[in-house]
Order: sequence, then C-alpha cells, then structure tokens
Amino acid sequence: MSDRLGWFWLFAQPILIVIVMVQIRTIILGRSLNISGGEFIPWLIFGLLGFQMFRETLLRSMFAVQTNRQLFAYRQVKPIDPVMVRCYIEGLLNTFIFLLFIMASFLLDFSLMPDDPVGGLFIWFSLWAMAVGAGLVVSVLVILIPETEKIMPVIMLPLLLVSGVIFPLNFLPPLYQEYLLLNPIVHGLELLRFYFFANYQPVAGVDVRYLWMWSFSLLALGLMLHLRFHQRMKVL
Repeated sequence: MSDRLGWFWLFAQPILIVIVMVQIRTIILGRSLNISGGEFIPWLIFGLLGFQMFRETLLRSMFAVQTNRQLFAYRQVKPIDPVMVRCYIEGLLNTFIFLLFIMASFLLDFSLMPDDPVGGLFIWFSLWAMAVGAGLVVSVLVILIPETEKIMPVIMLPLLLVSGVIFPLNFLPPLYQEYLLLNPIVHGLELLRFYFFANYQPVAGVDVRYLWMWSFSLLALGLMLHLRFHQRMKVL
C-alpha cells in the first residue's frame, strides 16, 4: 500500500491475469472454450481467484513476523498475531475482489452469480482456512530455514498448473486424476465451481472432508510450531 498505484493494481492484476490466461488457452486449444456444465471464462475466473486467495494469503503471511518485529517490544504481542492479521487482511481483500467480479459480471455478457451461494461461501472459507494453516507453518519455517522464502514462490507456478486452475482435469486420464486429487487445492476449486454452476461435473473423487482434513492438519501444525518456537521467533 506504500505505492500510490497499489489500490489500482489490487484490482487490475486479477483482471489482467484472466485476460492473459484466456488468450493463452485460446492459442493452445483454439476457439473451443466450452466447459461441460458451465462457461469457460467464469470457470477460469473462479479457479484463478480461488488460487490467488490461497497463494497471496500464504506468501504474504510468510514475512509477517519479520516485518512487524518492532511490535514484539509489547509483551502482549506474540509472533502469531501479525501472521493472523495478515491472513485476515488477505482473505478480506480477495473476498472483496471476488464480489467486485460478481457485480461487474452484470455489465458483461456472462453471470458469476452462484447457484448455491451458501455452498460457494463455505468452500471459499474452506480454502482460506487452509491458506491460514499453510501461512502459519511457513511463517515459522522461514525463520528456522531462511531458504524457504526462495522456495515457496517457485513452488506456486507448478502448483497452479496441477491444481486445475487453467485446464479442466476431467480431460486427463483417470490415472493422472488420482494423483492430482492428492492436492487439496483441486478439491477446493472443483467444489467452488460446482456450487457456482448447478450443472458442472467436478472431477470424480473430490471431497470437502479431504479439504478440511488438510485445513485442520495445517492449522494444528502451524499453532504447534508457533507455540514451540515463539521465543526464538522474537529473538531472530
């Protein structure tokens, strides 16, 4: 937010990413942009915004401890506090951007209104909860293992490709789908699209329980790491 154009890029970046991804897929697969049970552009927007919310929450919370170290002069402030605040801000901002896309769709030729708003909101929250857990974990790892800050951004690109953000996983052979379903983000994005498109058929095997198993596991691990290393994180 120190940049005068920060607010502009906050909203322009997702729009530009969607435009670029649509053009890339058009060049690779031609003009056939139909998705079984839904339209391609809304399908892509849900995937990109869901993945962006997870990625930004994870990466921004990674440096929350270092950038707010001066607050630890107050005894009541713990290292976990700036991490949770950062996760909350990223979740709030990305939710606001998502709502803006939905409202802007009324002015365009397609609709982003969910067929099941409650289900869509629950899956959006589930993805955010998993991102919070992952953010808690990496915020400790980046202190204990400094190389983590270089590794995590590199992981994000292949993670985007194997999460079904750009290309439908239904087009892949079942053998590959089984391996990709080990990725919990796939479950979140497919279920998000399912609740927005009443006729959309997600990849066979997606389960909200698997998504929450990862969310609870990462949250528990992150809290334990903060409890174990909170003194060391204040000193470093």
